[in-house]
Amino acid sequence: MKTYTIPHTERVVSSVVLGLMRIAKMSDAEIATLFGTARDAGINVFDHADIYGGERHRCEQRFGEAVRLTPAERDAIVIQSKVGIRKGWFDFSKEHILTTVDESLAALRTDYLDLLLLHRPDTLVEPEEVAEAFEQLVAAGKVRHFGVSNHTPGQIELLKSAVKQPLVANQVQLSITHAPLFAQGVAANMAGLEQSVSRDIGLLDYSRLNNMMLQAWSPFQHGFFKGVFLGDRENFAELNDALDALAAQYGVTPTGIAVAWITRHPAHIQVVLGTTNPGRVKDSAAGSDVTLTREEWYRLFRAAGHTLP
Repeated sequence: MKTYTIPHTERVVSSVVLGLMRIAKMSDAEIATLFGTARDAGINVFDHADIYGGERHRCEQRFGEAVRLTPAERDAIVIQSKVGIRKGWFDFSKEHILTTVDESLAALRTDYLDLLLLHRPDTLVEPEEVAEAFEQLVAAGKVRHFGVSNHTPGQIELLKSAVKQPLVANQVQLSITHAPLFAQGVAANMAGLEQSVSRDIGLLDYSRLNNMMLQAWSPFQHGFFKGVFLGDRENFAELNDALDALAAQYGVTPTGIAVAWITRHPAHIQVVLGTTNPGRVKDSAAGSDVTLTREEWYRLFRAAGHTLP
């Protein structure tokens, strides 16, 4: 398993993260097996959010019930969660952040979060309120590190105008078929080309320049939850041919190659899985050990339909 170090810390983390947004209806035994498979594969980061599971904190609660961690086991992993999405609005108020973290800790049956992410940008955010909440959480030992999700460089800078703690991570959508993070810069300044439109205002370069880790959610999806591209030969025949060929060459599955495509990037991007299938977890973890050549990386980029001028 390829590993990275969380920026501004000494904490080493796996390049693959197990996302737990779909475990609400799984049994304790199924959740424990999924967790154990991830740990055996070298995964030490587990991703939650207060909204996962159909009701607030449901997936966090199921994890806490099914995975009873000893103190040593808890120290060995990174548990991250997110806050800020409510039914019909976003909320980065101090009160909501503090209340939600307490609820998450109770549901997860842990004393602290290793990483707390602000889930989606609240346009009504008051950075000073966020800063006060973060200060209280650190002082109480409830959160060790902070980050964001789906934020632009400007939104991050606005938070940093008040927040004292480093913002160490930003979780964003990224896959071979959903890659404006990469594709826009490759075809910059080309009039009339949809790919040239900037959708994140230079987030990739900003993250690298500011030593901020990116986490890729929906690494096997195309569009906004429009479906998995793996095995979809109706829409992505050329891409699947390329994935199959490279999978055979490296002795992994196409799933592994899709992971390797993301982890090959020098920005040190973590891949956040959404699967509940232990086999898919193993396949993904194996892919993190594959280092694609530049030629292979761009072959997949082109096969996914991106323009290479």
